Amino acid sequence: MSDYLFDLYTGYVRFRNPIALAPMAGIADSAFANQYAGDAGLVVLGAFNLDNGSMEVASKLVARGRKEFISDEPLELIKQEIRAVNSGSAVAVNVRSTTLEPLIEAAKLVKEEGAILELNAHCKQPEMLESGIGEALLHDLPRLSAWIKAIKETGVVLSVKVRANVVNDVELARLIDKAGADIIHVDATLEGFGADLDAISNYRDATRLFLIGNNSITDFAAAKEMFSRGADMVSVARGAMEDSDLIKELVESVTSYQQSIGWYNAPKHVCSEGDFRGLAFCCLPVKPCPVHAKFKKLGYTAEEFARTKLEFARGTMLEFGEDTCFGSLVWCCKITKPCWIRDGVLNTIDLSDAEYMKLKEKLAKHILDNARIPVNESR
Repeated sequence: MSDYLFDLYTGYVRFRNPIALAPMAGIADSAFANQYAGDAGLVVLGAFNLDNGSMEVASKLVARGRKEFISDEPLELIKQEIRAVNSGSAVAVNVRSTTLEPLIEAAKLVKEEGAILELNAHCKQPEMLESGIGEALLHDLPRLSAWIKAIKETGVVLSVKVRANVVNDVELARLIDKAGADIIHVDATLEGFGADLDAISNYRDATRLFLIGNNSITDFAAAKEMFSRGADMVSVARGAMEDSDLIKELVESVTSYQQSIGWYNAPKHVCSEGDFRGLAFCCLPVKPCPVHAKFKKLGYTAEEFARTKLEFARGTMLEFGEDTCFGSLVWCCKITKPCWIRDGVLNTIDLSDAEYMKLKEKLAKHILDNARIPVNESR
């Protein structure tokens, strides 16, 4: 068990909360992180350029007024920057390179420092696309897959920063998953419309990797919406520059929410287009509704789905509730949806809202663990 309120981790890295500082080229360094993101669960530094090709591109961008991190000794700079973060946050380093070998060397260094390497498949400046870095990797999926596999051979915890709605997001998520990455960091961009929350749901239903959602997080309401679509963590970029207290306020809000609810990123109900985890809140599948299409994607029949939920409930507090709609709390909905029958049962058996939701979170994991079709192969 974790000593943290949020039991969040991947590989050798543990996060104290689900709020992150996103990378911003030429801006997000250790000094910026220490000033604006001291409360964050994760700070992502960079993007840093590792080889001559990426340095040349960065120099062109600087010439036209864009900020960039450029160094004759990029690995030494990265080591210094990781060590200079004094907040106690987990640290990731976002990097670019036109060639693989510098990424391997950076991965070895980052692992030694106990940090995360984040491969930049996100930046979209024309100079980067022409040189084959940033978003260009999304248009060369065989190379992206090969690079992920090679980097992971170092044992580093690897994140891949991508931009949504560039290629097929479901296929991209599955490729990153099968190549062996640990984290997908999604800029859920939808030009002119802010964050594309449906894109986050698509990534969540395509992979069980640790998922960071990014774009338009300016308050806790926006963060909570992204959490409900399946993000394990949300990251803040320019919002932190515009409001120096934003990350602190987000951490305080999500901490309070977790204490009261117990499952800070609980999904929407399946009937409201929730992801696979929402099956934990579905009622007995005895009438036509969206639950049937959802569990069939995981290879369940209606009978198998019902049996799987009942098997989990056996011996837990979810067994109780004979006066509920289907005779057990295992079929009941989210605590945020008003229900006097469910709440009466919880009061009778002295089960708090947070304890109830934590059981539902474990139930969701049980459903996914026992699926006949793994999430990254479901249709």
